[in-house]
Amino acid sequence: MLATAQPTLGARVGAYVALTKPRIIELLLVTTVPTMIVAEQGLPPLALVINTVLGGTLAAGGANAINMYVDRDIDALMERTKNRPLVTGIIEPRNALIFAVVLEVLAFAWLWGTTNLLAAALAVSACLFYVFVYTLWLKRSSTSNIVIGGAAGAVPVLVGWAAVRNSLDWAPLVLFAIMYYWTPPHFWALAIRYKDDYQAADVPMLPAVASLRTVAIRIVAYTALLWALTIVFAPLADMGWLYLISAIVLGAIFMALAVQVLRTESSQLAMKLFGYSITYITLLFGAMAADQLVRNGL
Repeated sequence: MLATAQPTLGARVGAYVALTKPRIIELLLVTTVPTMIVAEQGLPPLALVINTVLGGTLAAGGANAINMYVDRDIDALMERTKNRPLVTGIIEPRNALIFAVVLEVLAFAWLWGTTNLLAAALAVSACLFYVFVYTLWLKRSSTSNIVIGGAAGAVPVLVGWAAVRNSLDWAPLVLFAIMYYWTPPHFWALAIRYKDDYQAADVPMLPAVASLRTVAIRIVAYTALLWALTIVFAPLADMGWLYLISAIVLGAIFMALAVQVLRTESSQLAMKLFGYSITYITLLFGAMAADQLVRNGL
C-alpha cells in the first residue's frame, strides 16, 4: 500500500493562515483604521495604528480559528466549507485549538502592552462573544444567530476608538450600531445562495428556514436602520459634508438593491447585494477617514 503523502511546510502554514479567515479579518481592519482617524480627528501615530491592527488581527484570527474548531462537523456537510483545514485533515483539531488560544493570549498581551487595557479587553470580549454566544449557542439553535452574533464583528470599531482615546462615548457606540445593522443584510444576502448548505447541516440560518420574500423584507428593514444610523453619525461625530453626502448616496444604492431583491425575489440579485455590501462598508469608512483628513488639512 502506498504511503499517504505528507503536506509540505508551505501547505501547513497556508492551512493555519486559512484557519484565521483572512478575508474576514481584512474587512474588520477596513473599519478599524478609519475609526482611529475619526477618534484622533486626524492621523494617529503610525506605531499606534500598526499595533492596533496587529492586535486586532491576532484577536480576530483566534476567534475565527476557534469557530472552525467548533464547526468542523457541519463544515464537512457544506459545499462552501468542505475544503477548510479541519475538514481536509491537514491540521489536527487539537492543534487548531491550541493555535487559536495562543493567538488570543498574544492579542490581549499585545494590545494591553502597546495600546491600553480597554482596547485589549474589548478585543478579547469580541472573541468570547463570537465563540460562546454565536458559535456554541445561537448558530445551531436560532434564526436570530447572525443578528445577535454579528455584534462580535462590530467590536473592532470600539477597539480602534479605545486604542486612541482610552474611553468610549456615543460616537463609537453609533459606529458599533452601524456595523451591527450592516451584518444581517450582508450575511443573509450570501446565505440566500447557500441556503441548501445550511439546510444540509441543519443550521437555522434565516434563508434556510424562511421564504426569500421574508428574508428580503428583513434585509430592507435592517438596511433602512443602517442608512439612518450612518446619517445620525454625521452630527454626532462632527463629520463634514464629504462624509454626509457619501453616507446618503451609498445608503441610497444599498436600499435600492435591497428593494430590488424584495421585488424580484432573485438569488442572483441577492449576490449582487452581497458584493455591494462589502464595497459599501469599505467606501463608507473610507469616506469617514477622508472627511477627517481633508478637514484637518492632512
